[in-house]
Amino acid sequence: MACLRAISRTLAQQHSRCLAAGSLDVAAEQTLVAAGSRISAWWRPSGVRAFSVAPQDSGESISVTFKDEKDGTEQTVRVAIGKSLLEAAHENEIELEGACEGSLACSTCHVIVEDQDYYDKLPEPDDDENDMLDLAFGLTDTSRLGCQVVASKELDGLVVRIPGATRNMAVDGFRPKPH
Repeated sequence: MACLRAISRTLAQQHSRCLAAGSLDVAAEQTLVAAGSRISAWWRPSGVRAFSVAPQDSGESISVTFKDEKDGTEQTVRVAIGKSLLEAAHENEIELEGACEGSLACSTCHVIVEDQDYYDKLPEPDDDENDMLDLAFGLTDTSRLGCQVVASKELDGLVVRIPGATRNMAVDGFRPKPH
């Protein structure tokens, strides 16, 4: 699975470089996007969410507020310790896409941590997350991927903003699209 994830990520990076250089014609772009989608669909086990990191239910939870830039709504939810923000959003019907289901192959679960103090409590993003964040719409200094932010006691009271648009390389070739 790690090998396929690396291939998908390599396709995405190549696609991004070609777009930036202006050297990607429409047919080549469609081929890269289709290949990435086929790989992503092939290696993802059906019925299993790749981003699930939660331990057996410990009963402990924290408060997290999601602010949606698109419609201005705000929703505060309880998130079990060990669950990702992406999981929490999906469980509470919050519009946070997560097209790759947390496999670090897209940036559609991009969130912006509102308070620098909370951002500083998070583990540093690894190279894979940074690569995907580079593709995110509306990137900021406190941007993270929701699939990589895992609830811990130190994060109680966390507030994150969900950008008004996403970029999904596997589906729409890095073009912004509304949630």
